[in-house]
Amino acid sequence: MGRRVRLSLLLCLVVLWVAGLAAADEEGNQDESLESKTLSAEDQVKDHSTGTRVVAGQIFLESGKSDSQSEDEENFHSQEEEKENSLEELNSLEMSNLLNKDLEEAEVQSPVLTAIGGTADGEPCHFPFLFMEKEYPECTADGREDGRLWCATTYDYKKDQKWGFCETEEQSNKRRQMQEAEDVYQTGMKILNESSKKAQKKEAYQYLLKAADMNHTKAMEKVSYALLFGDYLKQNIQSSKELFEKLTEEGSPKGQMALGFLYASGLGVNSSQAKALVYYTFGALGGNLIAHMILGYRYWVGIGVLPSCESALTHYRLVANHVASDISLTGGTVVQRIRLADEVENPGMASGMLEDDLIQYYQFLAEKGDVQAQVGLGQLHLHGGRGVEQNHQRAFEYFNQAANAGNSHAMAFLGKMYSEGSDVVPQSNETALQYFKKAADMGNPVGQSGLGMAYLYGRGVPVNYELALKYFQKAAEQGWVDGQLQLGSMYYNGIGVKRDYKQALKYFNLASQGGHILAFYNLAQMHATGTGVMRSCHTAVELFKNVCERGRWSERLMTAYNSYKDGDSNSAVVQYLLLAEQGYEVAQSNAAFIFDQKASIVEENETYPRALLHWNRAASQGYTVARIKLGDYHFYGFGTDVDYETAFIHYRLASEQQHSAQAMFNLGYMHEKGLGIKQDLHLAKRFYDMAAEASPDAQVPVFLALCKLRVIYSLQYVREINIREVFSHVDMDQLLGPEWDLYLMTIIALLLGTIIAYRQRQHQAIPRPAGLRPAVPQQEPPPEHQPPQ
Repeated sequence: MGRRVRLSLLLCLVVLWVAGLAAADEEGNQDESLESKTLSAEDQVKDHSTGTRVVAGQIFLESGKSDSQSEDEENFHSQEEEKENSLEELNSLEMSNLLNKDLEEAEVQSPVLTAIGGTADGEPCHFPFLFMEKEYPECTADGREDGRLWCATTYDYKKDQKWGFCETEEQSNKRRQMQEAEDVYQTGMKILNESSKKAQKKEAYQYLLKAADMNHTKAMEKVSYALLFGDYLKQNIQSSKELFEKLTEEGSPKGQMALGFLYASGLGVNSSQAKALVYYTFGALGGNLIAHMILGYRYWVGIGVLPSCESALTHYRLVANHVASDISLTGGTVVQRIRLADEVENPGMASGMLEDDLIQYYQFLAEKGDVQAQVGLGQLHLHGGRGVEQNHQRAFEYFNQAANAGNSHAMAFLGKMYSEGSDVVPQSNETALQYFKKAADMGNPVGQSGLGMAYLYGRGVPVNYELALKYFQKAAEQGWVDGQLQLGSMYYNGIGVKRDYKQALKYFNLASQGGHILAFYNLAQMHATGTGVMRSCHTAVELFKNVCERGRWSERLMTAYNSYKDGDSNSAVVQYLLLAEQGYEVAQSNAAFIFDQKASIVEENETYPRALLHWNRAASQGYTVARIKLGDYHFYGFGTDVDYETAFIHYRLASEQQHSAQAMFNLGYMHEKGLGIKQDLHLAKRFYDMAAEASPDAQVPVFLALCKLRVIYSLQYVREINIREVFSHVDMDQLLGPEWDLYLMTIIALLLGTIIAYRQRQHQAIPRPAGLRPAVPQQEPPPEHQPPQ
């Protein structure tokens, strides 16, 4: 009998294994293109009505992963598994023995829960059991003041009084402690999510700190990051490191990613790119998107690993799938990229932030009935950015006021808000359709695009692809990005029109010029799969990277900026460093800028080398100031040895690629002095002139430099010529005639006479003032000549 059971179990395992292989093969053969994520026209309508969400012709399932995401994860896991193939082959026999042993133990083990203590110690629990006229399908704490779980070993507890505990006292205490920790954590999160005041958020973190002390995993994650960044808790990198190590031991992907960041940046630990790579890999295997993004950037530029475009593509695509799936019809939050170096050069110009006084002025105009101010404030609050927090309630109020005044733009945005739905505005296709129609009838492109979406997906109206195409074309002709994106999607999928990848590419490119995230995403998919264009891994990675940088984590750019403005540069630099690891160029340059200002978070002798590292990474992404900074660091020997040749190379790159006037001026100076290059005053003048042409601000320093250059050139010319040799080659008899010496003496005599006559005339022309005589001191006569008294 036992043998038959074993055979049956083994047969079942074999069947399951074969089924798993078939499913894996089927999943592996799926197409990675946009087409694989897009259903037929009829299926789109069906799926939209059953809980799926359609954005820009892409089908995003609410529960489950997209096909390309599954493939990306499989590719990533397969790459990691290939590294261990040899180890698996060596241990295959041992693994099979362990499997057989586990099967034998599974036959012996019983899934029945055994009562502990009570009146039926050691007897199996009976489920369900009847207690107080209620059936319990599992252990319960009802009837006990200590909250300890118990069960009955017979059906009717009242009749038989047979019972026992389902857990030991130690297990019970641990469970109650975790439940208490969960309650404290939920209290803290409730305060954190519902409040906007700093004092209340600090109070919330005190609850989270208490829950973390009780080993609550999510609370530890929150507290560890708060300690790392100094968010509402005093910054303490050492304490955050200890928590990250504890989380890593428990298998937390967030903890693994953060510990990798500490090793990568050398904060609280000795820097080790190898350890950082290991922890990042484990974090990515656990599903942490930031770890995937960091690995994508590292494989893209070759930090700690060999550069691999395909590996970077795998990681970036997986993250981009998540970011694209979160994009709503109203659009995502605005990513505010503020470079600290540019802001120092042009205060208030580079940031694009609105001053509080200006916002209050617009609010005053809106309250007075200014429709344009109402629409502008509505859009600011809808998307956030420029110093204004996202607030759908205020956006709805401003749009409502402007719509009542007859503004078509406000009507269209109200339609978008009703179409999407939120905590403030309930989802309503009928109301959205009314607003879209009103706006479209007034020629508004936003309303036309919204009406096209309604006809495309059957939202409040029957599906009509012809009308959808008509409205999208009208919106696209007016330059509205949503209309361009939807037109591209219709041409790509062949919905309502003949499939045309060239037209799809055209409209996706137009929408991407307007900054639409889904346009970048669709273009990336086309380049990654070679659909309608020549396959280009390089282009696909750049586009996917752009999409990934629009994720929710980009909000930390503003948090870091506000920390810096508040004077907390240590908190700001740590936040910028994490974003720099993710590949944000603006974060790399800002971290370098803060290190350049001698950040106190690291030793003084480490600031310039760290700044040099991040200037280098920012320069490799095309930031001109960073490239010039690299030249300056090598010129002056900041964080490295003085190297004029390397400095010259960086200045030349900035001059040729970005046409930087500063770089041209520096090249002129190096040619003038012969630093890192052979001295050449003609080339120096050429670069000075180019700098003056490139920027009006360079004209004054260039004028001074050219004046100096002319003096140097004149002195050098005089120094190089030989006066005697010049006169020896000149034949004065031939030049001035045989009596040239008489002529010369006559000219000299005339010049001397003229000078003498001029000086004499000057002496005669000076009049002596009338009535003035030189004062003669009166002396007393000597005593012997004084008259007698």
